[in-house]
Amino acid sequence: MDDPMESSGEENCVEESHKLVDSLDKLHVSPGSSSNFKKKPVIIIVVGMRGYVLNLDPAVMSLPFGANIDIRDTVKYKEVMKQYNLGPNGGIMTSLNLFATRFDEVVSVIEKRADQLDYVLVDTPGQIEIFTWSATGAIITEAFASTFPTVVTYVVDTPRSTSPITFMSNMLYACSILYKTRLPLVLAFNKTDVADHKFALEVMLLQLFYKY
Repeated sequence: MDDPMESSGEENCVEESHKLVDSLDKLHVSPGSSSNFKKKPVIIIVVGMRGYVLNLDPAVMSLPFGANIDIRDTVKYKEVMKQYNLGPNGGIMTSLNLFATRFDEVVSVIEKRADQLDYVLVDTPGQIEIFTWSATGAIITEAFASTFPTVVTYVVDTPRSTSPITFMSNMLYACSILYKTRLPLVLAFNKTDVADHKFALEVMLLQLFYKY
């Protein structure tokens, strides 16, 4: 004899399954249909040596190609140093602080072109700690992350990382950035035409081997 309570439970499960299927059908968006979902570009905050699209380095003398948004158009690094009697690092930090007060305008510009963009590369100052460990760096990173999908790319200088000590120092620094920003982190090894990157793969494979 069937248990009425068990039958009732099965009916509820079937009913809930139907409701879930109906909800998923309503969420389906066909390619030609209109939708409230808005396409957003992925923000890639590049730490280390990199290419430039959005330049946040006020002290860079020249760019290998044009930046769509350039901090140097808003803040004059040498004038900041002179006005506030600062050294190079202090000048970069203060320039970033001044630029951050208008960073909502940067986000607005990107939002207006969001449907035309797939990625936005954000260059940061060569002095890594000035951006990653400053309040201004955190403000800029959070401003992006709260509006767009955002990742951090840590660029490793391959020729200088062939030494195990230097390599592990880079990995530890990458971990500190990961925990500081709480964003997805991508490791990018540059200058692989000068130095082979296979040593890095071997070290990582050894770490996985000993872990498991």
